[in-house]
Amino acid sequence: MLDTEPTVVPYADAPEVETPSRMPGEILVSTLALAACGGGGSTPSGGSTGSSPPPPPAPPPSPPPPTISDTQASRFLAQSAMGSSRADIAEVVSMGYAGWLDAQFAKPRGQTLWDYLVAQGYNNATYINSEAGFDPSMWRALLAEPDQLRQRVATALLEIMVVGISGLNVSWRQFALAAYVDVLFDNAFGNFRTLLDKITTNAGMATFLTFLGNKKANAATGAEPDENYARELMQLFTLGLRQLNADGTEKTPAQETYVPADVSGLARVFTGLTLDSADNSTPDRLRRPLIFNAGQHETGVSTFLGATVPAGTDGAGAVKIALDTIFAHPNVGPFVSRQLIQRLVTSNPSAAYVGRVAAVFANNGSGTRGDLKATVRALLLDDEARTVPTGANAGKLREPVMRLTGWARAFGATSASNAWPIGDTSSQNNRLGESMGRSPSVFNWWRPGYVPPATTLSAAGLVAPEFQVTNEVSTIAYINFMQTLIQNGMGDFKADYTAITAKAADSAALVDEVNIIVAAGQLSAATIATIRSAVDSIAAANTANRVYTAILLTMASPDYLTLR
Repeated sequence: MLDTEPTVVPYADAPEVETPSRMPGEILVSTLALAACGGGGSTPSGGSTGSSPPPPPAPPPSPPPPTISDTQASRFLAQSAMGSSRADIAEVVSMGYAGWLDAQFAKPRGQTLWDYLVAQGYNNATYINSEAGFDPSMWRALLAEPDQLRQRVATALLEIMVVGISGLNVSWRQFALAAYVDVLFDNAFGNFRTLLDKITTNAGMATFLTFLGNKKANAATGAEPDENYARELMQLFTLGLRQLNADGTEKTPAQETYVPADVSGLARVFTGLTLDSADNSTPDRLRRPLIFNAGQHETGVSTFLGATVPAGTDGAGAVKIALDTIFAHPNVGPFVSRQLIQRLVTSNPSAAYVGRVAAVFANNGSGTRGDLKATVRALLLDDEARTVPTGANAGKLREPVMRLTGWARAFGATSASNAWPIGDTSSQNNRLGESMGRSPSVFNWWRPGYVPPATTLSAAGLVAPEFQVTNEVSTIAYINFMQTLIQNGMGDFKADYTAITAKAADSAALVDEVNIIVAAGQLSAATIATIRSAVDSIAAANTANRVYTAILLTMASPDYLTLR
């Protein structure tokens, strides 16, 4: 059984990332050469030489880019993808980090979750009051689509701007959440301001945070607009509770980002939003943006965060003022950047790291604010991400879903029927303790500032978000679930161990391969020796069990569970 706090094991013999060589400087032209070219080729006495000036020397060749090892490529993919196969690792080695990112940014969006549900027949009236179909639509995207970077960034956004299917009080829940997740996938590389528009007019978000059909105040009854979305939009999605410096540290003395009056004023803006159709016989209206019911929208003056929506402003105009105001707030860059770093790279990024990424969020180099593509690029190429850390505060606990996707991508797991029957993995008793799109509340499975109480982490003042779903029961459940999945798959969802089985007879080669493609080369010498001993206790002819053992023990080890 694993300890509830995995031991952070320093990365063994990790090669440092080479600092890219500087580009050649300008070629200095000697004064002698300049004289030879001057005056139209004249001699000192004024006579022409009749000859052309000598050609300038050729510039020296550009130095080759730093060599990326398989281990470094695998570590990079552990931060930027859903998992890494041998082919994925080879791509990064060949293209380089920046080249791989460019290729991923250029990949078209794959099949939407919505279109998968329709193709599988889940828009049949039988499923009107069901969640059926959502889990396979989500797993298929995370495990089968080639645009892995998009999947990884979108899932990070889903953990920041949370919608959970169990909190949707609407028919066709699987379609409502699919439409919301599709918004995140579609806009993962777009502009954050556009994303705010899209989630605000999305039926799934409006249902989850209860502003669908939100009505203006009624003086006769004393009813006030629902404040749920206004509060969480500021607190969890964009600003946070405290004023921040540009590097994400809190200002001193502490200053609140907003006060109750700001919440009340902002809530008035999000009144009147409703579905564009009363037709519930199909889920189609859940995919279209919300519209305004003018009779339910507040048209009086609204003030919040120092901004004012003038009286008589229509719904769309009021929302524009509100979202423009929030987007321009100086907290947004550091607040969002820090959480993206936590989801992809490390739980406790340095203030300097956050500041560098937030600066790109503020200005992508061309004067554009909120460019998520540029932000993600800066985040993943930063020295703090690319250099193997040595400090005790570095790294993060791999979240449970990413452990499953990492295994599945490493060994080409597929579902021949396209049913992807993995299902809901949120149980802490016999599954992973996490399932994408099934967060029990708007606070996600864990809070970004969660500190495990009475631990060395808390004593050191470190946060460890994923530990909020980690305990003795969930740890054992994870190992048992993965053992079954590794060995037997689930239904027709199975891995392909053909390539690695060729190494099964040689425990050193087998464990080294699993270490690279699954654990990013993080296993210590002691852990490798332990796993090899377990593998060698199995008869060489029993190749399947040797493979299963090497994979499971790797994924159960603290070396693997702590991504550094």
